[in-house]
Amino acid sequence: MISARRGVRAGWGVATVVLSLLIVAGGCGDDDSGGGSDRLRILVTNDDGVSAEGIDVLVEALSADADNEVVVVAPDRNHSGRGDQTGPSDTCGNLSVVAATTLSGHLATAVNGCPADAVKHALAEIYPPGTQPHLLVAGINEGQNVSVFAATQLSGTVGAAKTAARRGVPALAVSQGNPVVGGVYDYPSAVEAVQAWIDERRHDLLAGTAMPSDVDSINVPSCDSGAIRGTLRDVPLAADSDGFFISQDCTSTLVDPRDDIEALNNGFIAQSKVPLE
Repeated sequence: MISARRGVRAGWGVATVVLSLLIVAGGCGDDDSGGGSDRLRILVTNDDGVSAEGIDVLVEALSADADNEVVVVAPDRNHSGRGDQTGPSDTCGNLSVVAATTLSGHLATAVNGCPADAVKHALAEIYPPGTQPHLLVAGINEGQNVSVFAATQLSGTVGAAKTAARRGVPALAVSQGNPVVGGVYDYPSAVEAVQAWIDERRHDLLAGTAMPSDVDSINVPSCDSGAIRGTLRDVPLAADSDGFFISQDCTSTLVDPRDDIEALNNGFIAQSKVPLE
């Protein structure tokens, strides 16, 4: 395993060459989706930083699928709560870039900037001219991103996804609900939710027909007891943040929750649409 610290010391030029070669090599097939490959090009980022557990678990799973081509570009440190802010600035950083790795040693690029900066850098500098990822996945975030305020203003995870979608790249934001004190984040369940979302849309993503008019934001419970009760689609964003920090009760019998906070807190995976503006 390559340590994150060792990866950061590597030269940025090496990372650029390697990532570019990977993308070009994956684009030598025969389909007409713009990159010439039947592999799904997935750009992964987050707002917790390139060395966070959530992004590593996600990248591990997506990279294990031979039908995916995964590139990781993320902030070099935790930049939670930055929304879609960009730099250079005292808040976001100087936008310098270095080679890095995730916790498990997956090659990555770390950007000294906010999550939206990482996305902008990847689309402008990592992918060869005329090529874009088929999909941007932001996450898995440590903690829920529910309610209008969190999803539209606060969340750097959702902000990164919105930044990609505004540039024509379909985008998914995925967040893991906070467990009870002493509990664990159920990242495997979030991975399953992401894979199901991708599988359902893979054909359209490859064909370039999944044009983004908004961002899908998925919030997944971390159940202390019981089990996740299912996935609810098109759940409205809560108008206020009441109940934001309540742990998820996966033994609940409530049905037909009124918004994403109530859905998550009662054991459902909440999938919501977030407008780009």
